[in-house]
Order: sequence, then C-alpha cells, then structure tokens
Amino acid sequence: MGWHDWWWGLVVICTAPIWGTLIWFLNELYIRPLLIPKVEIERLAGELRRSHPADPAEAAFTEEQNAWYRSDTYEQGKWRRVRKHLSGSN
Repeated sequence: MGWHDWWWGLVVICTAPIWGTLIWFLNELYIRPLLIPKVEIERLAGELRRSHPADPAEAAFTEEQNAWYRSDTYEQGKWRRVRKHLSGSN
C-alpha cells in the first residue's frame, strides 16, 4: 500500500460524518415523509380546509415553517406533502 492509498483512506474517514449527516437529512426530509400513507395526508389537508377555509395552503406552509424553526426535518417534510396536496401538485 502506497502513500496514495493512505491518502484516500484518510479522506474517506474524515468525510464520513459529512456524508452520514447528508444521508440522514435526506432520509428525514424526503424519504420518511413519503412513507406516510396518502390517507393521512388527505386527513391533515381536510382538517386544514375546515380550520383555515380562506387559505389552507398558507396554514400548511406555516406548519412547515414552524417545523423548520424547531429543526424537525420529518415534520417539515410531512407538511410539505400536505401543502403540495392542497395546491394540487402531488
């Protein structure tokens, strides 16, 4: 094993936390919310339509933004799905 192999091994070890964090973030924001049943998304959208008849998509955006402030990535992804359902772009 030459110096070149050691160098790339060191690069992999040092950047592993970065890649791990990126994979975790993408899982929480995009993949896990996709596993929420469509029935649940429709139920949440219906609740928003009843409680905020003027602009339910704005209420969903507010929930998404509140999740962002709390650093709750999964909830942010969930409310993004609800907002897209309300705007008709599933």
